[in-house]
Amino acid sequence: MKKVSISDIARKAGVSVSTVSFVMNDKAVKMRISQEVIQRVERIAREMGYHPNQLARGLRTGKTKTIGLIVENISNTFFAILAKTIEDEAKKFDYKVVYCSTDNDAVKARELINMLSQRQVDGYIITPTEELLEDIRKLQADNKPVILIDRYFPDHKEIPYVLVDNYAGVTEGMQYLIGKGYRKIALVSIEVDMAHMNDRLRAYYDVLGMHGIGADEITLKLIPYGYDERSALQEIIDLLTERKDKIDAVFFLTNYLGVLGIEAIKRLDIKVPSEMAVLCFDDNDIFRLYTPGISVIRQPVREIGQRAILGLMERLKPANGNGAHEPINIKLPAELVRRESI
Repeated sequence: MKKVSISDIARKAGVSVSTVSFVMNDKAVKMRISQEVIQRVERIAREMGYHPNQLARGLRTGKTKTIGLIVENISNTFFAILAKTIEDEAKKFDYKVVYCSTDNDAVKARELINMLSQRQVDGYIITPTEELLEDIRKLQADNKPVILIDRYFPDHKEIPYVLVDNYAGVTEGMQYLIGKGYRKIALVSIEVDMAHMNDRLRAYYDVLGMHGIGADEITLKLIPYGYDERSALQEIIDLLTERKDKIDAVFFLTNYLGVLGIEAIKRLDIKVPSEMAVLCFDDNDIFRLYTPGISVIRQPVREIGQRAILGLMERLKPANGNGAHEPINIKLPAELVRRESI
């Protein structure tokens, strides 16, 4: 089968070869080619199955049409859906995505950034570790656009981010539990110093304080990050056994801890919600299929991915007249999904 050339596209579109070349090499706007012509050329190129030589194109334009996506753990449901959304949205802009996981390891994250830099990706979407601030600043200094997802650096709003409003989400969940009459609300979370997890923990304490719930009624369990699953399960079992009389509800601050929590509850034959109510931050298919269904604070995962891509695409365009792009600091609302566990 004959390979489609820009001459073939030009003939079908009724324009010159140079016009097609400008469109294919992202120079159409600069050359003052109309949007109607740009869209017609792009549509015909897609219909004819035109695939430009990305290496040659990169040498001409300085762009490889690839994005580096760095997340914490691609096997986690949240990040898997996020990565798929970003990949699908990037395709609409004719971009490919190279994605990888850090396991929240700063050394590994830096190695991945170096690897993606060598591949000359055009921009980055990153779930950062706390130690990655200077590395991200260096990318920005090198004119490589970066959008943070899932977490952020609260004291550095100049670094764009798209994430859920963790504080508001936990606040709504806690208010709902207390409104249902629960006061002895245990919290199970990860022991890690990350801004988004700190926001969730702060909301928990703030709501308890607003309702006059004192320290003697608080049960907090922090599981070390990078936990062994068996030992983490045992810690939750021990918590629910030893503090059973002092807990009437349990709030898991991550979905993977929530899954372990369900296993612990099942092993202990705790009746939900008559003996203990359950709420989890972030959804999972297991929570929907489990009986009774587990109430959750659902993150707008797909919207996070969509907004991140739009923000990155905006930054891959030339800056405005002041030499800067509009700031992107987005906190999206979470959704309280009420099921039978409360």
